[in-house]
Amino acid sequence: MFALSPATRVFLRPGATDMRKSFTGLCALAEHRMKQDPTSGHLFVFCNRQRNRIKILYWDGSGLWCCAKRIEGGRASWPAQSGDCVEQTRTPLTMLLEGIELKDTRQKKWHRV
Repeated sequence: MFALSPATRVFLRPGATDMRKSFTGLCALAEHRMKQDPTSGHLFVFCNRQRNRIKILYWDGSGLWCCAKRIEGGRASWPAQSGDCVEQTRTPLTMLLEGIELKDTRQKKWHRV
C-alpha cells in the first residue's frame, strides 16, 4: 500500500485527534501543529481519544491517502500528550498497528534507527 523506504519518516500526533477530520483537517494538523510538510512523502499518524481508531495521512507524489483502521476489541498503545509531534521509525509503527505494546519493548543497542 505504502512504499516505505528507510528514508520514510513516521510522525505521530500524541494525545487525541478528532477522527471526523479528513484530508484538509489532518493536513492542517501536520503542517501547523506538527510543523511538518504533509506533502513530504512521510507518514502522519493520528489516534482518537478511545484509542480504537487510527488514521494515516500519506502523500504518494500525485495525491493524498487518508487510511483508517478501526481496532476491534482492544486499544492502541498511544503516546500521551507530551508535545505536538513524536517521530518514530517504521518498526514501532508496524508494531503499533499489529497491537504490540510499545512500552514493554525495547531496541537492542546494535539496532539501527
